[in-house]
Amino acid sequence: MRRFKILFRSIVAGILLTIPFTNYGQSTNNAKENADKLFTIENCVNEYSLDKANKTKSGYRYWFAGKDFIDGRTLKLSVVSPNQATHPPHEHEEDEFFFVLERKAKFYLDGKSKVVEPYTSLYCPRDVAHGIRNAEETELKYLVIKKYPK
Repeated sequence: MRRFKILFRSIVAGILLTIPFTNYGQSTNNAKENADKLFTIENCVNEYSLDKANKTKSGYRYWFAGKDFIDGRTLKLSVVSPNQATHPPHEHEEDEFFFVLERKAKFYLDGKSKVVEPYTSLYCPRDVAHGIRNAEETELKYLVIKKYPK
């Protein structure tokens, strides 16, 4: 379990550092806003708690970093019930990454689908139809990494 946690943290850190986040017209004030924000051990550590998760129609989600934490960059855990999807395939102006943690996921991108195993990253370019659904009979868990415009 300890090796898994170290691997998981390394993967998440690597993904967050390499995502080609675009500012989408944001001003340079974000750098100043973040420089003025006081980061403490209390607000820089977010320990998972099911009590703080949000129920969805297909399972639940837990925000490790919400839109307002830094500059629109987010990290969310999605848990999806068997054979369900959080929503139908869709498009939006932001790039998005999924990282499958547990079980198999069926990934849809631009008219094609592929079933993938855990420890697989899935990239969704902006303005391209995409979606993810649980391909098994037990809960699917995956991370969603995205930057929302401010």
